[in-house]
Amino acid sequence: MTAQESSSIATLPVMGEMAHQTYPSATLYVVATPIGNVTDISLRALHVLSLVNAVACEDTRNTAQLMTRFGLHKPLIAAHQHNEREVADTLIARLQAGERIALVSDAGTPAVSDPGARIVDAVRAAGLRVLPLPGASAAVTALSASGLVNDQFFFVGFLPAKAKQRENFLGTLRAVTATMVFYEAPHRILDCATALAAVFEPERQVVFARELTKMFEEIHRCPLSEAEAWIRADAHREKGEFVVLLAGTPAAEDEQDVEAERILKILLTECSVKQAANLAAQITGRKKNALYDRALQLKGEE
Repeated sequence: MTAQESSSIATLPVMGEMAHQTYPSATLYVVATPIGNVTDISLRALHVLSLVNAVACEDTRNTAQLMTRFGLHKPLIAAHQHNEREVADTLIARLQAGERIALVSDAGTPAVSDPGARIVDAVRAAGLRVLPLPGASAAVTALSASGLVNDQFFFVGFLPAKAKQRENFLGTLRAVTATMVFYEAPHRILDCATALAAVFEPERQVVFARELTKMFEEIHRCPLSEAEAWIRADAHREKGEFVVLLAGTPAAEDEQDVEAERILKILLTECSVKQAANLAAQITGRKKNALYDRALQLKGEE
């Protein structure tokens, strides 16, 4: 982006809208931060980070670097998985005094497989306001580029580190029809692929989204039977943070067939074969030709 282009963006009318919006005091602002590409931060997030009295963060070093890149300097409060309860009391006292506090994690949306949920819970329990600022999420980013067609997804997060616990846990997911979303660390990605292949069908589609929004971003989709070989084919594929997406189990065709046939039998008592097949197709969403053939069979059985 040239300096002229940057200047034109700064003068857009929308930029002035931020200053006229309401930013209440005594509020915890849950702020999503970039998962890799620093320019993915929202304008509203930057404005709020410039307004707050302090920032509660997972790692003060990481957040200090992020803030510095945008010319922001605020007191930072370490709020990680080992001290959330204690820090919550400190934050509540400051919020009750009328301060604005931002809550961030190292990357992405706080409290989603990251620290923050206990703090939000405690702040809400104290009767104080929590205001979320949407932004980057590794899970949603990976889903949007996966091509896995499903109206539902099931967020799993990190799998158990121990092999037996991981296998047992995955066994509980066999019947899940939604796309499953896992987070995985680089040193366990091969174990993850092996475990998935051992529990689920080899033809099940899996997507490995590595280093999302970063320079070496890679998104690969393949059948589970090919997953381990793909990872082993390049040493770089065991580096970086991963989102792993697994296609859900197909909806039970047997159940759908039973319901379609039940409807078809009812319609055949009042309608012709053609009419019954047409109506059953509209009701169930099943293919009309298949229903017509089945209706002929049912008529022949009478």
